[in-house]
Amino acid sequence: MRLSEARVVLTGASGGIGLAIATALCASGAHVLAVARHREPLEALLAQYPEQLCWVGADLTFLNDRRKVLAAAQAIGGVNLLINAAGINHFAMLEQLDENEINGMLALNITAPICLTKLLLPMLKQAASAMVVNVGSTYGSIGYPGYATYCATKFALRGFSEALRRELADTRVGVLYVAPRATHTRMNSPAAQALNDALKSNVDDPHSVAAAVIKAIANDRRDLYLGWPERFFVRLNSLLPNLVDRGLRKQLPLVRRLSDKPVKKDLNP
Repeated sequence: MRLSEARVVLTGASGGIGLAIATALCASGAHVLAVARHREPLEALLAQYPEQLCWVGADLTFLNDRRKVLAAAQAIGGVNLLINAAGINHFAMLEQLDENEINGMLALNITAPICLTKLLLPMLKQAASAMVVNVGSTYGSIGYPGYATYCATKFALRGFSEALRRELADTRVGVLYVAPRATHTRMNSPAAQALNDALKSNVDDPHSVAAAVIKAIANDRRDLYLGWPERFFVRLNSLLPNLVDRGLRKQLPLVRRLSDKPVKKDLNP
């Protein structure tokens, strides 16, 4: 895809990776509808690219707000690139989460991108060439303690991407699944950052992730897994999951210690 000809709906545009992708898209000449609940993080970019970038205020967990995105896309004459980058995460053991936190992750991380893609798909199919990009995670391929619900949403997003790609195989719409590893964003709680530090995990800068995503879009890739040794562990987990089980079990005491929430009381035993 030629990025200079791209008309983009980008969700999560005010977040770390989303804002970096918005910056890279505008620098490449694309026209971008930046979808986010808050405008403030986008102000500088809106001032820098007033002809290419506009903000759509929306909470994608609500149908009316998704319809607002559709109307904005129709107003610019259609889109040929949808990037689902909005997401939320809570680092905590499952029993420490309340149902609102669980439902919030499910609603934003998987229900919203599926429903928004459905809404925009007729428009994408009208383009000479189009693409849906779903921003997942390494945790969409490796189940990790402390991230059970988050992993569930990203596993689901990876499956959605694979199935949708096959559904659209006889159309002009491609599907790219992106799996970043740990990245410096506001989504990381202090406890999550402490875990990354303790494990000496590699943590990427959002702009390096965005550059890789832009390159993958330009090259019409079908998937992108970022980082080594993360790509190796994704492969190892698919071939020898018991080996990964044993390795992660050794990390459980550290995960439990750093998890930063008290266990939730079940009010309806």
